[in-house]
Amino acid sequence: MKKLLKCLVASAALVSGMGLLGSCSSKTYEYALITDVGDIDDESFNQTSWEAVRDFAKANKKSYQYYRPTADSNDARVESIELAIKKGAKIVVCPGFLFETAVYDVQEKYPDVKFVLIDGDPHNADYSDYHRTSNVVSILYQEEIAGYLAGYATVMDGYTKLGFCGGMAVPAVMRYGSGYVQGISAAADVKNVDVEVKYYYAGQFQATSEATANCTSWYTADTEAVFACGGKVYQSVVEGANASKKENVKWIGVDVDQSSVDSKVLTSAMKGLRESVTSALEVYASDSWSDIGGKNYNLGLNSEFGKLAKKDYVGIPTESKSWRFTSFTTAQYEKLLSDIKSGALTVSNDTKAAPTVSSHVTVDWVSAFAG
Repeated sequence: MKKLLKCLVASAALVSGMGLLGSCSSKTYEYALITDVGDIDDESFNQTSWEAVRDFAKANKKSYQYYRPTADSNDARVESIELAIKKGAKIVVCPGFLFETAVYDVQEKYPDVKFVLIDGDPHNADYSDYHRTSNVVSILYQEEIAGYLAGYATVMDGYTKLGFCGGMAVPAVMRYGSGYVQGISAAADVKNVDVEVKYYYAGQFQATSEATANCTSWYTADTEAVFACGGKVYQSVVEGANASKKENVKWIGVDVDQSSVDSKVLTSAMKGLRESVTSALEVYASDSWSDIGGKNYNLGLNSEFGKLAKKDYVGIPTESKSWRFTSFTTAQYEKLLSDIKSGALTVSNDTKAAPTVSSHVTVDWVSAFAG
């Protein structure tokens, strides 16, 4: 009976299709992913990272599994990582800033396990020590550029009443938001139009009643498009758009191309989650981990990582099915990319203070920029 109860407790932390007592079985899983505070059906960050792990492992006939922490805490994240290792994980993907301390705590304890940390760099609980061992690779992105591109394109396409509904005020989300406002400001100057922006953090990566109420009031008034930035917080934006009963309102997706989620998606501010996770797994599978282990990458435009050639890891989707702008063109977009790559145009990644905007832009900081 005691053994059964122990198995039940352990299996509660294991989210899979293996059955209730799966965590007590003898089956092992070499490739693992630990979910962030969201889940693998968020149609964004967690889901894309998980699908990259799943698809790579399937293609290479390797065992794989994902684990969901039982609580939003460092202890729960560490517990899930250790459960994955106990279940045979040799490489663990940890998607999200919230894993920084958890990876810091386990990296030396399990030197033979490889860790892929997305959106963060390992540090201790009080931030007094940043330390990355050779079995860890940290992958960050220049989200401010993706946000800038989305904001700029939206204003150039004629939208002047905009919103930003972020999830948690963590660095990646804040960089997206800052870039978004910077892009809005630049385009407003180019078009010589006045733009109003409402800026808000929901405080979590889920839909909340407050976020839904805010978005509903924005859309019902005069907001035309809202950047839904953070996991399932987009559901509050969608609910707000639908509740307004206005046909032409739009929203902007995040992390991946979310055009398939809703016909109201105008564009998406994307970063190369699938590509970078896959490339890290390729390096691991080819026994060349030393090429990336112990390093910290900050991926943006024309960046190089792992076994991939230089490429753009941030941007907005340009495929015909996803390009929903009516006046902003792909040629204008490519020129904008070229200006950023050449250094003719710079985008600030500062998250300590709100970005400076031109006289054409008014921002209502419903939530303080720095969280």
